[in-house]
Amino acid sequence: MRLCNVYSFNVDQITLGEGSLMAARQPFTDTDTADEAVRTTCDDATTCKRFATSKGYWKDPYIQYFVRSVGERKAPEINRGYYARVQGVNHLLDAFIKKAECDCQIINLGAGLDTTFWRLKDENLMPRKFFEVDFPTIVARKIHNIKTKPPLSKPIIETHSTDSLLLDAHSLDSDRYCIIGADLRDISSLDEKLKKFQLNPELPTLLLSECVLVYMTPSQSSNLVNWAAETFHTAMFINYEQVNMSDRFGQVMIENLQRRQCTLAGVELCQSLDSQKERFLKAGWEHADALDMMTIYSMLRQDDVARIERLEFLDEKELLQQLLQHYSISWAAKDKLNLGLSQLAF
Repeated sequence: MRLCNVYSFNVDQITLGEGSLMAARQPFTDTDTADEAVRTTCDDATTCKRFATSKGYWKDPYIQYFVRSVGERKAPEINRGYYARVQGVNHLLDAFIKKAECDCQIINLGAGLDTTFWRLKDENLMPRKFFEVDFPTIVARKIHNIKTKPPLSKPIIETHSTDSLLLDAHSLDSDRYCIIGADLRDISSLDEKLKKFQLNPELPTLLLSECVLVYMTPSQSSNLVNWAAETFHTAMFINYEQVNMSDRFGQVMIENLQRRQCTLAGVELCQSLDSQKERFLKAGWEHADALDMMTIYSMLRQDDVARIERLEFLDEKELLQQLLQHYSISWAAKDKLNLGLSQLAF
């Protein structure tokens, strides 16, 4: 990432999300050009994670099977941003699984080349079933990697009870792990595909999206959040993406993108922590909360934060602070089974 000054650095190089700030060239429509721009953010995020793990920010023994090369150096503030994101999301996800005593299901929306399934298996935190949804082209790549890399395929086979897996170009289904190629903007097709692969609306369900909703128009993302609220009576939705985009720093980020003819289609819902919470409450979720990533960074285990801060010298501490203040984790819950989901926090 090339830095000029606090407001004119290359914003489109900052990729703290599965869909990064390298935005679609126009609002998230059905055009191939817009979708392709979003698909490329999957590689951006995976390469950044690969580099950060190679430096020791956190352990992920599986990401090397999706990105072989460590790639070019990433700025320390990017590595710390990814560290905060991964630790923050995992904190809530793991807490949900423990509340449900693993008798639950997870749906990772726009999962990209995420490795959470393998981490949960290693840590004995496997839900009853783990679903991933993404563009069919990304799903096809991930399935190819799984098929050709035994360290990825073996854990799936070990958790499967029969000799054969359901496998085609754009889906993989086993007892505990399922990948589906689908368009998150087409709710009826998404619902049909998930239920075909044994999604159970009666089970406690965690839905996860990381820089995914921001690439959809507000009405498209509202449809998805509404569908989740209507489908599951006991559920949690974790959303990681931009926030505070109406201040000067956020506006310059948007302007820099617009000069490159790029638009974040859902940015109006990223104006504040309140707007992030409101999208869930309006959709029928009972409880919603949101924190910016600077706040979350300060609430992580401080001995581990001290460890990662020793890994690389950070000259631009103000830039890290401003960057983290423009990303957030919001989470919402419905809790018919009274698992205590509204208590989950940092």
